[in-house]
Amino acid sequence: MELLFLCVVIFLFMLAVFDLSVGVSNDAVNFLNSAIGSKAASFKRVLIVASIGVFIGAAMSNGMMDIARHGIFRPEHFSFYDLICIFMAVMVTDIILLDIFNSLGMPTSTTVSMVFELLGATFVVALIKMAGGIDLGLNDLLNTEKALSVILGIFLSVAIAFFFGTVVQFISRMIFSFNYRSNLKWKIGIFGGICATAIIYFLLIKGAKDMSFMTPEVKAWIKSHTAIIIMSCFAFFTILMQLLHICKVNVLKVIVLMGTFSLAVAFAGNDLVNFIGIPLSGLASYQDFVANGGGDANGFLMDSLNGPANTPIYFLIGAGVIMVVSLATSKKARNVAKTEIGLGSQQAGDEMFGSSRIARRLVRWTLSFLAWIRRVTPHRVRRWFNRRFNIDESIMDDGAAFDLVRGSVNLVLAGALIALGTSLKLPLSTTFVTFMVAMGTSLADRAWGRESAVFRITGVISVIGGWFLTAGAAFIGAGLIVAAMHYGGIWVMFLLAIFTVVIIVKSNQRFRKNSLEDKGDALFQTIISTQDKSQNWPLMMMYITEQQQKFMSYAEEKYRDITSAFLNENTGVLGKAESSLGKQKNVLKNARRKETLCLRHLTKETAIEKSAWFYLSNNCCMGILYNLRRINEICKEHVDNNFHPLPSVFAPGFEFIRSNVDSLFKETIEIMNSGDTSTIRQLRRRCDEIKDLVSETYYKAHDQIRDGDTASMTVLYVYVNILQETQELVSSIRKYLRAFAKLHDSEFRSRSTEISNIPN
Repeated sequence: MELLFLCVVIFLFMLAVFDLSVGVSNDAVNFLNSAIGSKAASFKRVLIVASIGVFIGAAMSNGMMDIARHGIFRPEHFSFYDLICIFMAVMVTDIILLDIFNSLGMPTSTTVSMVFELLGATFVVALIKMAGGIDLGLNDLLNTEKALSVILGIFLSVAIAFFFGTVVQFISRMIFSFNYRSNLKWKIGIFGGICATAIIYFLLIKGAKDMSFMTPEVKAWIKSHTAIIIMSCFAFFTILMQLLHICKVNVLKVIVLMGTFSLAVAFAGNDLVNFIGIPLSGLASYQDFVANGGGDANGFLMDSLNGPANTPIYFLIGAGVIMVVSLATSKKARNVAKTEIGLGSQQAGDEMFGSSRIARRLVRWTLSFLAWIRRVTPHRVRRWFNRRFNIDESIMDDGAAFDLVRGSVNLVLAGALIALGTSLKLPLSTTFVTFMVAMGTSLADRAWGRESAVFRITGVISVIGGWFLTAGAAFIGAGLIVAAMHYGGIWVMFLLAIFTVVIIVKSNQRFRKNSLEDKGDALFQTIISTQDKSQNWPLMMMYITEQQQKFMSYAEEKYRDITSAFLNENTGVLGKAESSLGKQKNVLKNARRKETLCLRHLTKETAIEKSAWFYLSNNCCMGILYNLRRINEICKEHVDNNFHPLPSVFAPGFEFIRSNVDSLFKETIEIMNSGDTSTIRQLRRRCDEIKDLVSETYYKAHDQIRDGDTASMTVLYVYVNILQETQELVSSIRKYLRAFAKLHDSEFRSRSTEISNIPN
């Protein structure tokens, strides 16, 4: 039996290695985004700095291991078998949750997962023990006081981080303004001194006492000389930063890299417990069980876990090495998530989230409140604030989402808050803190303009909602799995272990496949980040053509599928088409919004010349989509009700129309692909011929309705509606061809050249 438990402990460490590699890759966004978003250094240099910080932070994380040992439960009331079930359930649930949330593209937090998995598994085991007749209550089995402080620490960090991010950035912006280079002369030294001192205080003074190799004497000396160390650091770094500024060194970039280092240290020191805390506790439990002669696993109580962790340094160093290697080699780290940068970007860009009712109301209430503030604020004060917060004077490198002032505040403040939580042995979520600090600083910087605020607030609400969803799923999932293990025994553990390995393999295969498919929207990012507007029109034309060509290919496929499904009475295809067309509407709306943003980055003359044809082409695409939805709707209703099929006499004529429309789509796509507008006049005449053909077929069908039997009237009305929508669809393609030609060649002439005659 001891050998079986040893296998379980080894498996826990195997899962920990996977958790370390995946966890650091997913959470790299926490300490890389500010440096990347502000373009403080090359990606390679940022990775090197972060890797050093991660390694050092891993060596300082020993004190956090107590959370996994006795932070949630009271080990003296749990048997060795109870805790093995709990630890195994936590790790298995963690892997399953990570896979599910990654597949759905939902944000998650390793800290929240670990805490609520421990809580859920312990809660269920406590209920099982109480049902078995043990004379103990939940307060005796769960460390409710500590658990409550941990949970409050996690969720209060959301409000605290957002509040301090907003306040500190507001003050920093008042001091430096967006044109910060003109305000650096004497302020940058003090600002750099404060930032560097904060880093030293929280990472060395607060974190040093938890380093596994620190002696009691050194800890006592640091504690007694804290004030002297702080004052000395402030004086030294203030002078150093001022000298660097005099030597033409960009001090803000230095601060951003220092902040990246500090946040990486804080991340590793705080989050390492999420990855190896459970396996280490399992190993300590096994060693205590074996040292006391083994025996009955259900009767051996684990009060030894009440002692301090004292994690061997080689475990911490090994974990640090795995995290550094993962950070340096992971494709996820190299394609770090854009959510935080997108929601905090100073400029409007590709908004990843839609609009929600609560976001719209919050924006409306905020605008009303700001209008009241403006009314009661003296004009001179408003004018001063407007000068300090003049976004038009922003100084950012090409491709940067925000400036170095905000990048510095993001990193230093988030690192300080996380390190403070670590020193108090509260496993604050690095995801929570860094994200909410970034949102607070972007709000203070007026990054949420009237045209982007609704989308960004929706994004923040979605991310926070994902965190709460993580907590609930972790609690319930771990509870169900631990119940299965507790009643099913060691063999259920091994079955779940095999299931977990399968999930890991499938997850890696899916990620590699998605990596090949997801090339990102690099062209759009290039357009909105290019400073020379005269170069943007060719890029924008490429982007518009690419997006609309994808839609035309989609429309061709759906028209063919829907009409074929109507003829063959295939309700399954029509049902799938209904769902697909609904999603395609959101795709078109998102593409139109992004293309409109690109239009703002053109020269004024080009934007005025091309805007009418740009909007016409987009409206034609949306019109084609509406035609397809109406065709699918009437076909699906007819086929679902099992009404009469289309009489065979109409099938040849309908097939001929379908083949002509299909050919029209293909020729349109070919023109878009080649960019040759010389054949557009001929193709527009072809559209007129197809419309005439549809009209002729329509009148024949109408005559059949009037003269035919009543049994076929229902299907003939459906047929007539399909013909009407097909004719409208062909008209939309005809208008689109003209708009496409005018976008490519302003000199293009057709029968109707005036904007007033666009519908022709």
